[in-house]
Amino acid sequence: MEEHSAAGQRVVVVGAGFGGIAAAVELRDHGITDVVVLDGAPEIGGTWYYNSYPGAACDVPSHLYSFSFAQRSDWSRLCSPQSEILDYLQGVAREYGIERLFVPNVRVRACRLDEDTMTWRVESEDGRTWEADAVVLATGQLNTPAIPEVPGAESFAGPAMHSARWDHDVDLRGKRVAVVGTGASAVQFVPAIAPEVGRMTVFQRSGNWFLPRRNRAYPRWLHAFFARFPAVIRARRFFLKGYLEFLTIMIRHPRTVGRLGRLYSTIFMRRQLRDPEVRRKAWPDYTFGCKRILFSSHYLPALCRENVELVTDRVTEIVPDGVRTEDGRHHPADVLIWGTGFRTTEFMFPMEVVGRGGRTLQEEWGAGAHAHLGMAVPGFPSLFVLYGPNTNTSGGSIIVFLEAQVAYVRQALQETARRRAAALEVRRDVEQAFDERIQAEFEGTAWTRCDSWYRDESGRIVANWPRYMEEYVRAVARLEPTDYEFIPSRR
Repeated sequence: MEEHSAAGQRVVVVGAGFGGIAAAVELRDHGITDVVVLDGAPEIGGTWYYNSYPGAACDVPSHLYSFSFAQRSDWSRLCSPQSEILDYLQGVAREYGIERLFVPNVRVRACRLDEDTMTWRVESEDGRTWEADAVVLATGQLNTPAIPEVPGAESFAGPAMHSARWDHDVDLRGKRVAVVGTGASAVQFVPAIAPEVGRMTVFQRSGNWFLPRRNRAYPRWLHAFFARFPAVIRARRFFLKGYLEFLTIMIRHPRTVGRLGRLYSTIFMRRQLRDPEVRRKAWPDYTFGCKRILFSSHYLPALCRENVELVTDRVTEIVPDGVRTEDGRHHPADVLIWGTGFRTTEFMFPMEVVGRGGRTLQEEWGAGAHAHLGMAVPGFPSLFVLYGPNTNTSGGSIIVFLEAQVAYVRQALQETARRRAAALEVRRDVEQAFDERIQAEFEGTAWTRCDSWYRDESGRIVANWPRYMEEYVRAVARLEPTDYEFIPSRR
């Protein structure tokens, strides 16, 4: 009865990555069929469509970095490359009929609430509009490239690109390449292109803590074993969850268990960095786990290559033929690559989201992004954010979070329909109490011990979930109706 009554609800999903596809599958499976999925890209895939740089891959094992309802036995290796993940996601969309709901090349400019009807108007940059009873923002945290404002950046004469918008037409063979940034993407593409470039200069603001990633291809017999015994894959997912939760334990307890992680990382890094000068430059100067711990067995050796130089002096200017640093040096370059990550704390912005009383989400988040369970914001009825504030995982799979979130959203829509309401809105006191509890959970953890992309400009941690994957899954497993106000329908 509940699912049938919810069937007439119109839902617009913004974003066609893992979150958007998960939302569409969940809603359709429960009878909510009037769903449209919008994305600015020409194809389904989200971040895995855009991030096609050399060496691009996930650093979470594929049997966990995939939907629980769409497991596969033929992953090529422990952590699959970008092309394989993109094929998987597009294959799931085909299998579950989501391709028919997908509208490509839609750059959403604004979502505006009509308070008279309690419906949303979704507007694209090209003038198209969609009306919806609920909006699911599945744009994620890792979607908008961040390029720092360095003087002279526009003057660079050669090809310049961000890793998330890689230009495959640029031939790097024999070129002098400047790489600005040493985050998770650079850690993958630097060793992939280092053997072919003439010379590479890597500009690092701070070093990273590393753990090994041995990512050999699975043998055929193991593929056959996985295919014959699906229970093994389920057991493997369970094991991988526990293994990755241990990383969160180390981050949550930096003075005890975290020291073991630091010791393991130290031994591994010292073995990889044989050159003492490169080791000195590459070594992190902050608490293990404060920033994202990176998995690679190839990046640090790449820094020790004869044609690679690691520079730790601050970049002060981009000039037509290279990069200048604060020590006055000029570093010549033919190609400039930004490996500077994403605007992680801006979420769906610059999209304009206008809720009750004309108040924008940007105004609501003026002192830092916040949302009940990372999804619901007071003043924005029947609007849900997937992979929203404080739902990033430092030691797990975001797919686990997304599946839990879309089930929660589905419950919210069903409960709204059951009550014959026009919309539901989280109570401000409930959301504020949740936010206070979450922020208090960071006390004493490694996350608080340095600046990182987990924080906004005020220093508030807005990206990460401070506890464990399974605790989040339990927290959102059941919608609590008393957390919300149900707005009567005027129809």
